[in-house]
Amino acid sequence: MSRICHIELDDANLPPPTPEIEQERKVAMFDLIEENSFNLPKRDDRVVPEGPYRVGLSIREKRLVFDIRTEDGEPAAEFHLSLSPFRQVVKDYWSICESYFDAVKNLPPSQIETIDMARRGIHNEGARVLEERLEGKADVDSDTARRLFTLICVLHYGG
Repeated sequence: MSRICHIELDDANLPPPTPEIEQERKVAMFDLIEENSFNLPKRDDRVVPEGPYRVGLSIREKRLVFDIRTEDGEPAAEFHLSLSPFRQVVKDYWSICESYFDAVKNLPPSQIETIDMARRGIHNEGARVLEERLEGKADVDSDTARRLFTLICVLHYGG
């Protein structure tokens, strides 16, 4: 499989993130670039440029847009995904994240761990939804889907 060599979020029209959301974003972007698996499958006998890829994520007209380019910046693919399948899992994810951020400040480690396990479960569900939505458009592994889901949540937070 190929990989993502650069990720960019179009968050210009979003409100400033909270410190916690900014930290989630930074960690997801760092981890994604460090290790990921991302490939564009062949479609309809069209030649698909090989990676590594530069990926731009944005929300336009209530759709999640993946702008995929080669390492040199040449267009490779663009696809638009409905945000509807993500709405509830993103809402649940931010809700459990708020509980987690509060717990870290006030609760004992055993309770923090319980909330974190729930948070990871919702995060895994979001990654699974993303993998389903990307089927036939891009091949990703589960860790890459998890990191991309975090970035989608960051965009969704302000959107």
